[in-house]
Amino acid sequence: MEVGGSDSNGREFKSAEEMWKEQAGDPNKKSEWYQQGVGYWQGVEASVNGVLGGYEQVNEPDIQDSEAFLNTLLSETETLPNSDSGRHLVALDCGSGIGRVTKNLLIRYFNEVDLLEPVSHFLEAARENLVSEYHTSSDMHKAANFFCMPLQEFTPDSGRYDVIWVQWCIGHLTDDDFVSFFKRAKAGLKPGGFFVLKENIARTGFVLDNEDRSITRSDSYFRELFQQCGLHIYKSKDQKGMPEGLFAVKMYALTTDPPKRVHKTRSKVQANRPRVIK
Repeated sequence: MEVGGSDSNGREFKSAEEMWKEQAGDPNKKSEWYQQGVGYWQGVEASVNGVLGGYEQVNEPDIQDSEAFLNTLLSETETLPNSDSGRHLVALDCGSGIGRVTKNLLIRYFNEVDLLEPVSHFLEAARENLVSEYHTSSDMHKAANFFCMPLQEFTPDSGRYDVIWVQWCIGHLTDDDFVSFFKRAKAGLKPGGFFVLKENIARTGFVLDNEDRSITRSDSYFRELFQQCGLHIYKSKDQKGMPEGLFAVKMYALTTDPPKRVHKTRSKVQANRPRVIK
């Protein structure tokens, strides 16, 4: 990645390759990178304020914009000829933390949600939160599986998920593990399924956080990685309503197949769209 960046102490890097070589350039360094990242979050309380880095007020606008984005994707597939109103929808919540996104959003739209989180006390809090609010006892909408595992080690069951939701966690992965994860995870999607990636966005290049061992990538950085993953941007949207002083946040809907070119005389209904969500 021929793009420069900096770390949280203001140190400049000429390229991402230079930074990654220093931070995770051999197996020992890479192992330390991931251990320190998980170790940081192991010292954080299992609460909304904790997982949002002390910005609990971000929760409401985050969920509102995520729901609007998801609803856009759902509504655009309602008129497809292959739509099946009785379809059993399944989602994977990556970096689920205490189950904040599952509880406030995904569980209301999907029949089953699996949670993937490497920090054990976060995942236990998620289990307790979802059970206490009846979600796991409902046959219609439930949290099905709780995987205590990091993204870089996870391989989903083939063809299980309609949507794989990845929010505020992919910055902990090195570039090579980013690409490897999405290439593996593509096999976990149902035909026509897609990813939603929601992440902080650097203005240019990247910003390395020396405290929690993560990287904030720019939009162009993400787009180059998406190409390496064999993914295509179906739709993207900027998050609104965040407090001043925080990174910008962007949502991407990513598909494994490129969007089809639409002739100008064709109706909007015939345009290429994800084919599983209604």
